[in-house]
Amino acid sequence: MGLTTAGLSHWQGEPAEIPLLNMTVGDLLDHRAEELPSSEAVVYSGYPEYGGALDLRWTYRDLRERAETVARGLLALGLQKGEHIAVWAANLPEWLLLEMAAAKAGLVLVTVNPVLRARELEYVLRQGDVAALFFMARMRDHDCLETVRRLTTPAGPPGTVRSEVLPRLRYVCLIGPQPAALAQQRDWRPAFFHELVAAGTAIPPEALRERQRSISPDDVVQIQYTSGTTGFPKGAMLTHRNVLNNAMLFVRRSNGTPADRVCNPMPFFHTAGCVLAVLGCLYMGTTLVPMLAFDPLKTLQIVSRERCTLLGAVPTMLLALLQHPDFGRYDLSTLRAVTSGGAPVPLTLMQQVKEQIGADITIVYGLTESSPVITQTLPEDSFELKASTVGVPLPYTDVKIVDPASGAVVPCGTPGELCCRGYLVMKGYYKMPEKTAETIDGEGWLHTGDLATMDDQGYVRIVGRLKEMIIRGGENIYPAEIEDFLLQHPHVAEAQVIGVPDPFFGEEIAAVIRPREGAQVSAEELRAFCQGQISHQKIPRYFLFTESFPMTASGKVQKFLLREQAVKELGLQEARP
Repeated sequence: MGLTTAGLSHWQGEPAEIPLLNMTVGDLLDHRAEELPSSEAVVYSGYPEYGGALDLRWTYRDLRERAETVARGLLALGLQKGEHIAVWAANLPEWLLLEMAAAKAGLVLVTVNPVLRARELEYVLRQGDVAALFFMARMRDHDCLETVRRLTTPAGPPGTVRSEVLPRLRYVCLIGPQPAALAQQRDWRPAFFHELVAAGTAIPPEALRERQRSISPDDVVQIQYTSGTTGFPKGAMLTHRNVLNNAMLFVRRSNGTPADRVCNPMPFFHTAGCVLAVLGCLYMGTTLVPMLAFDPLKTLQIVSRERCTLLGAVPTMLLALLQHPDFGRYDLSTLRAVTSGGAPVPLTLMQQVKEQIGADITIVYGLTESSPVITQTLPEDSFELKASTVGVPLPYTDVKIVDPASGAVVPCGTPGELCCRGYLVMKGYYKMPEKTAETIDGEGWLHTGDLATMDDQGYVRIVGRLKEMIIRGGENIYPAEIEDFLLQHPHVAEAQVIGVPDPFFGEEIAAVIRPREGAQVSAEELRAFCQGQISHQKIPRYFLFTESFPMTASGKVQKFLLREQAVKELGLQEARP
């Protein structure tokens, strides 16, 4: 179908050669276990420091059996259909089992970024009405066990708790490595995962099957919290239909096959991990090789040892791999494709991946609220096209680019807000009807907040964020364009462009620069670099310098905080409109 009207940025979702799935995650796991019982589903390797605990090779039959024992354990806790459980951990095997088990038991999985600290965790658990929490004892330098201890008090057997600040929370369970002597503690300790599994033996298998039969594809299966770059995080409610079909269409456009072996360093708490990697592999019947967290050396080792054919990685990960001193020691010849996104992928990086690894690159664009992929490049697209666009919409996905003020569809090539509609749109934000109504309009269009253009072939280019767009003297300025240009300066490692108040123009442009390590650069030098290269109205009036940026827990720059800091540093408080 393609563009609905010649010259307008409106793509009507075209059907694929197969219909959308109408099943649940648990149903799909059952199908794979029956069709491919002996095929490898999950492989953990390359972690000798865990003393063999992470040397795992599960078939699809193993995965289903283990997931069902965990699901019966969840039923033994008395968790009712639709209640919420949370996982606060790295990419452990238990994480995968809980994702499958919750889906089979009709529970909602709340995914929690493992780097969150006490205040952030408390917000997610309280706002998300979490009844049971599964967590690691420690994440890097953070004592997670102590954080959970401070939030709860014992209410019975180990793991049974109550909390004044978290009224719904009644059970906490440790996953991953167990601290020495924790089992002997009498005042307070969480339940252990093996105790949950053991409790499930009292629940007959038929009780789980009955629960699973009661689940609809339109039931919420996960709540994923947005990063909160503009305020408090919001919990996006994703249904079985949302995530399964997005994973299916993603892997089909990626030309995935059952013979693939997918190395996944992307975090499970994010849709890139638990939807694209986990459910994508489940749909295709491929082997998933997860990493606890990204580490360039371990990635090289695992891809080489396990003969992985596919890898998901953001651009910074790819750079870390290519620049690692041991890169040349490992055979990566089996790697045929890399999926990347989340940030622009420079043409030079794609060429390096092709030349030094021999792999092609697939670019995806999306957001949590769209389950997540909206657009994806085609395998036959050139590197130049992949470097400048995020591809075309997936099948069954309507996309339009609209004028933010009028809502009218803009001509091809004109910037506007990208909106999408279809099976992929979330059910809404949990307990935030006003925010949901701001994001999903009455005709079902999800307003992404991203500024984009669409060409006459349907290829989309992301040019910035709507809330970050600067209106200087009535003219729209897109920060991403200026940031990309400033990054071409040899002494600039990172650039963030923001709007600051101005009594004459309404807003002026400020660029906050992080210089490359050991380099020095001045505002005068950068201003001269811009002269004659970008139009005069796009040259920042202010240049500020920093060693780091305020970040969200998932690694996004919080521009609203950056703007506040810049306004204060520049003394522009009185210039606010």
